Amino acid sequence: MSASAEAKSRRERRSVVAELEGALLRDAATFPYFMLVAFEASGLPRFTALLALWPLLWALERALGRGDLALRAAAFVATAGVPRAEVEAVARAVLPKFMADDVDPAAWAAFGSCGGRRVVVTRMPRVMVERFAREHLGAHEVVGCDLEYSRLRRSTGFVRGGGGGERAVAERVRALFADGDRPDVGIARSESATRSFLPFCKKQLRPPFCEDDGDDVAAAGEQHKCPPFRPVIFHDGRLVCRPTPLMSLVILLWLPLGALVAFVRIAVGISVPIQIIPRIAPYFGGAVVVHGAPPPAAASGPASGVLFVCTHRTLMDPVVLATVLGRRVAAVTYSISRLSEVLSPIPTVRLTRDRGVDAAQMRAELSRGDVAVCPEGTTCREPFLLRFSALFAELSDRIVPVAMNYRVGLFHPTTARGWKAMDPIFFFMNPRPVYEVTFLNQLPAEETCAAGKSAVDVANYVQRILAAKLGFECTTFTRKDKYRVLAGNDGIVNVKPPPAADPAPWQRRLKEVLGFLLH
Repeated sequence: MSASAEAKSRRERRSVVAELEGALLRDAATFPYFMLVAFEASGLPRFTALLALWPLLWALERALGRGDLALRAAAFVATAGVPRAEVEAVARAVLPKFMADDVDPAAWAAFGSCGGRRVVVTRMPRVMVERFAREHLGAHEVVGCDLEYSRLRRSTGFVRGGGGGERAVAERVRALFADGDRPDVGIARSESATRSFLPFCKKQLRPPFCEDDGDDVAAAGEQHKCPPFRPVIFHDGRLVCRPTPLMSLVILLWLPLGALVAFVRIAVGISVPIQIIPRIAPYFGGAVVVHGAPPPAAASGPASGVLFVCTHRTLMDPVVLATVLGRRVAAVTYSISRLSEVLSPIPTVRLTRDRGVDAAQMRAELSRGDVAVCPEGTTCREPFLLRFSALFAELSDRIVPVAMNYRVGLFHPTTARGWKAMDPIFFFMNPRPVYEVTFLNQLPAEETCAAGKSAVDVANYVQRILAAKLGFECTTFTRKDKYRVLAGNDGIVNVKPPPAADPAPWQRRLKEVLGFLLH
C-alpha cells in the first residue's frame, strides 16, 4: 500500500469527540435555542417569560459560575407542560437551520475529516440536538442530558443525566469506547470540556482548530479534504433571526406595531386596484422589484391565456404576479386556507390531486385568461428548487417562466406545521417586505410539447432556467419529502370535510332559546 493510501486509510478510521456549543458551533450560548423551543412549541407567553428570566440566567452563569443551574432553569421554563411531540417537532423542523448557520468551518473541517466513530457532546437536552448532529454532522452518538416526560407524554421541564459535572461527561464518553480504546481526536473550546473528555483523547484540538497532520500530510502529499457539509433544505418556524436576548426584545416590541402595520397593508391591498399596488408599496414600507418585460395581454379567444410558471416561495406569489401584470390572473392552488381565499384579490382554483380533473380545470381557466401555476407544489425557503410537476407542460404552448423571490427581516411567511391562514399576515408584519419578480422569455416552440418533447423534459428545462436565473440549485425533492421532514406526514389534506357531529342536547336547547329571542 502506498504512503498516500495508508494515510487516507488512517484518516477514515479515526474517531473524534467534539463539543457542540462553542466548538462545532461558534456561539457557546444555549439560550437562543431554548427561546426557539418556547416560541415555536408553546407560543408568545412562554417566549416572554423566558426572556424576562434571562437576567437571572445570565447572573447564575457568569457571576456565580452555575451554568448547569441556569441551563436547568431555562429548560424548565421552555418545556414544562409542552407535549413531547411538539418538542420533538421543533427539534426536527426548526433548530437544525439555526445550528447549521452557526457551524464553525474550521471545527467542521477537523470533525468531518474523521471517518471513524463521531461523538458530539452537548450541554442541551439530547432531543434538541440529535436530529442536527446525526443528519447534518454525521454523528453516531450524542452525549448530553435528557428531558423527562410524564405519563401523559408531556415534558416535566426537568432533565436527567446532566448531573455529575465534568466527571460524568468523561465517564459517558469513555463508556462509548470499549476495550480501553481512546478517541483519536478531541475538539473543544470551553474550560469544562478541556477538563472532562479532552484529556481522554489522543490528539486535542482547541481554537482555531487548525489540525497539524505532520506525517499524514507528508505521506498523503496533500491536505485531506473534508466532505461537504450537508445543508438544511427544509425548515419550519416563524422566526427569521436567531433569538438572542436583544433580538428577542426587538421582536416583542415590534409585534404590536407589526400587527397594526399588517392590518393597514392588507386593508389597503384589498381596497385599491391591484394595478397601483406596486407604486404605493414604498409608502407602506414594502417594495416590489420587477426585472424583465412581462408579456402583453392576449387577445380574446379560445385557449388564449398565458401560462405563467412560477417558482413557489410564499402564498403571495400569484397575487404579486397579478399586481405586477395589472390584470386578472387565476391562481391554481391546493391547500390554502379559506381565509386566504377570502382575502385573495385574484380568483383561485382549488386542485384535487386528480390529474384528469386538474388538467380540465386548468384548461378551462386558460380559455378565460391567464393562469399562474407553481409546479413545485409547495414552498421552499432555501436557494433550492423542488422537482417540477410536468402537468403544466401538457396544457399550453404559451409558457412564460417567472422567477419569484422575497426578502423579509423578522418573520417567515410560510409554515408546514402552523396555521397557514397566518402566512400573509406574517409576511406583512415584517418591517420591510420585498418581493422580486423576474420575467423570462416565453418558451420557444422547439422547447415545448408541440415540438415533440415530453412533458417531463419541458418541466425539467423550465426548472433549470429558473434555477440559473435565481442562482438556486435544482433538486428532485417533492412536497412529500418536505412534509415528511417537517411534519412527519405526506402533506396530503382531505378535500372533503368530515361529516359534522350531531349537536349535544344543550347545544340544541341553546339554539332554540336564541331563535326564540331573535324572532
